Amino acid sequence: MSQQAFEKANQLQAEIEAANPASIEELEQFRIKYLGSKGMLRGLFGEIKTVDNDRKREFGQLINAIKESSETKFRSLLDGLEAKADTGKGDLDLSAPGEPFPIGSRHPVSILMNRIVEIFERIGFVVAEDREIEDDWHNFTAMNTPADHPARDMQDTFYLMNDPAMLLRTHTSSVQSRVMTSQKPPIRIIAPGRVYRNETISARSHCQFHQVEGLYVDENVSFADMKQTLYYFARELYGDTKIRLRPSYFPFTEPSAEMDVYWGLKDEIDHKITKGTGWLEVLGCGMVDPEVLENCGIDSKKYTGFAFGMGIDRQAMLKYRISDIRYLFENDVRFLKQFSSAI
Repeated sequence: MSQQAFEKANQLQAEIEAANPASIEELEQFRIKYLGSKGMLRGLFGEIKTVDNDRKREFGQLINAIKESSETKFRSLLDGLEAKADTGKGDLDLSAPGEPFPIGSRHPVSILMNRIVEIFERIGFVVAEDREIEDDWHNFTAMNTPADHPARDMQDTFYLMNDPAMLLRTHTSSVQSRVMTSQKPPIRIIAPGRVYRNETISARSHCQFHQVEGLYVDENVSFADMKQTLYYFARELYGDTKIRLRPSYFPFTEPSAEMDVYWGLKDEIDHKITKGTGWLEVLGCGMVDPEVLENCGIDSKKYTGFAFGMGIDRQAMLKYRISDIRYLFENDVRFLKQFSSAI
């Protein structure tokens, strides 16, 4: 029986020495088969009881030698396979910057509109938005636009063919009328949005553009309140500048005014856009006409208010020196990428 135990041990030793795992997975199978808790080496220790007493010591030394050589081989193979795996990653420089991830840029109109809204939100104005397809009453009648006013003509307004009483809003004043008919004063809103007019598309005008309008209705609101509000806005947007108010006319405000900011005459372009005066018209404004308040169900004897409105597209053109308004609507990536660093 002793001889059979020695033959098993020698056969197992030869088998272990001949094994050549070529991967981490095969090496793990090698470990389980020979060195595991139920492996062949563990079974070989059970053969000691079959060995003659005078040879047990010799057999035990043989088994321990096989176990040590097996463990040494396992560690050596493991180090080699791991080093080989690491070599495959050696070409990857983990300190190098990653692949560039292209990001978009904000549209110049969005940049300026968000900036204007932010300025007015600081002094208590709340953003109000509503539909772009509007009815005649909220767009015109509520805002004190007479039935025979030229703005109602087809040359200025896009009416819907299937419903002539509906139209694409010509100004965001329709948001004002909807707010005034649904809320009680005090009202302090800023209404940004897209508007439409049937105009010839050129470098200076377009059939769609963007506006921001503001409305403040409360008791004892005065023209002086409006002037100081707009002066604050002008200084926040244009820096240390001056403003001036010129008399004007709008159906929904009385008295009405145009507001100019002093742009300056630093270069030839400044001379051109200000017609040599240095002053630049930026918005229209005025005290809300009492008739508008009454149309919307607000007591004009108790409440007063002011309103203002400005075009965003032309101001974006001025701020970023854009020569053609059509660039704002063409979605040319080469044009838009210029504003990646703008805020």
